[in-house]
Amino acid sequence: MTEERDTAQPETGTIVAIRGGVVEVAFGGTAPHIHALLRAGEVAMEVVSLMGGGVVRCIALGSVRGLGLGMTVTVSPAGIEVPVGEAVLGRMLDVFGAPLDGAPPPEAVARRPIHRPPPALSDRVVRAGVLETGIKAIDLLSPIERGGKTGLFGGAGVGKTVLLSELINNTVEHHHGVSLFCGIGERSREAEELWRDMGEAGVRDRMVMLFGQMNEAPGVRFLIGNSALTMAEYFRDDRGQDVLLLIDNIFRFVQAGSEVSGLLGRMPSRVGYQPTLATELAALEERISSTRTGAITSIQAVYVPADDFTDPAAAQIFSHLSASVVLSRKRASEGLYPAVDPLASTSVMLTPSVVGQRHYDIARGVRRTLAEYEELRDIIAMLGIEELSAHDRAVVARARRLERFLTQPFFTVTAAAGTAGRLVPIAETLDGCETILGQTDFDLPESAYYMIGGLSDLKEVA
Repeated sequence: MTEERDTAQPETGTIVAIRGGVVEVAFGGTAPHIHALLRAGEVAMEVVSLMGGGVVRCIALGSVRGLGLGMTVTVSPAGIEVPVGEAVLGRMLDVFGAPLDGAPPPEAVARRPIHRPPPALSDRVVRAGVLETGIKAIDLLSPIERGGKTGLFGGAGVGKTVLLSELINNTVEHHHGVSLFCGIGERSREAEELWRDMGEAGVRDRMVMLFGQMNEAPGVRFLIGNSALTMAEYFRDDRGQDVLLLIDNIFRFVQAGSEVSGLLGRMPSRVGYQPTLATELAALEERISSTRTGAITSIQAVYVPADDFTDPAAAQIFSHLSASVVLSRKRASEGLYPAVDPLASTSVMLTPSVVGQRHYDIARGVRRTLAEYEELRDIIAMLGIEELSAHDRAVVARARRLERFLTQPFFTVTAAAGTAGRLVPIAETLDGCETILGQTDFDLPESAYYMIGGLSDLKEVA
C-alpha cells in the first residue's frame, strides 16, 4: 500500500535565517513536508526538519552565495527526483540526475523520488551464490556474495580505489546485468580517470556513474547514494535484472552526514560522529538487497580513519556486510599487492555448503600456514631462520610463497606497473594453493611466485 501525499502546492516562503549551509524558511500557511525540494533562485534546498510555526530548516544542495534574507522560496512537493530507465546507461550524472558528461540530459521515460523505503521482509530472498572476481586473494579467502554487500576496508593509500577499479574491470565485463558506480566525496581527478578507463574498457555503455564530488556541499554527498539506489532499484524491480553497485567511498557518506548534523546543531556522539549515524547508515544499506525479481550486489570501499577498526563508522559499516576485505598497511609496505590481510578478511560465503569442502579446506590451510608464520616472525627476527626446526622451516617456506602467490598484477595499473594484468579463475587459484600447501621442498625461489597468475606462469619465470 503506497502512502498518499498531499500534492496541494504550499504557498511560497521567505528566507529568515542562513547559517552556513543551513537555511531557515518561513511559510505563512501550510509548511512543506520533510524531503520537499525548495528553490531560492538557482539554489536547491531539501527540507530536513520542521521548526514549528510554519518554519522549516533546509540543507542547501549547492553554494549559498547569492542568497539573502527575505528572498522568495518556491516549493516542489515531490522532492528530489532522478530519471530512471535505459536512457541513463552510459551517462555520468549528479544527485539530480543532471548530466556531468557534457551531453544533453537523459530522455528517461520516468522520474522517481530518491527517498524510498527498503523492500519488505516478505519480498526478500537469500541466494547463496558467489560472484567470481578473478582476484586470487578475494576469491580464495573472502568470496563475494552475489546479492550481498562487501566492504573494502583500509586506511589512506593502501589501494582501496585501485582494487575497486580492478573489480569493476573484472566483473562488469562478465556481469550480465547493469552496473552502477556511485562516487561519494570523490576527487574530480578520480572521477575523470574512471570515466575514461571505463570507456577504454568498452563497458561504459552498460554502466551508470553518479558523483557527489569532494568539493560539493555536504547535502549533495549525503544524498548521492539515494540517487544511485533509486536507479538500481528500477533495474532490479521493474526490469528484473541483477545490478552491480560499486560505492567509493561509503565513509564519505558518514562524513557528509556528520557535517549535516553539525550544521543542524545536533549534539555530537562518540568521536564527534552524528547521533543518528546508525539510523542513517541503515536507511541506505537496507535498500541494497535481493528480491524475487533481481539482486543488487554492492561492493563498497571503506576508509578507516587512522587505521582504527574500532572507529564507530567502521564498526557500524561492518555490521551490514556479508564479506569484509581488509587491506593491510604492513603488507602494502612490503609490496604485497593487493594488500589483502588474509587473517582479518572474512566472508559468510566461506562455508562448505556454499563454496564446497575442497575450497573451504584449502582456505583454512592457507590461513593456518600464514598464522603459524606470523607467530614465528619474532623468533626469526631475533635468532634467524636457521634456529627453527625442520617442520617450522617448511612452514615458513610455504607461507612466504603463499604470500607472494596471492599477489597479482592488475589490468588497471598495467601502464604504471609495466606488467600485463591477470584474471585468475577460482579453480586455478585453488590448484595453486593446494600445490604449495602440499610441498616441503621447492625448486624455485620465493621471488618466482611474486606477481604471477596461476602456477602455470611459473614455467615462464623458470
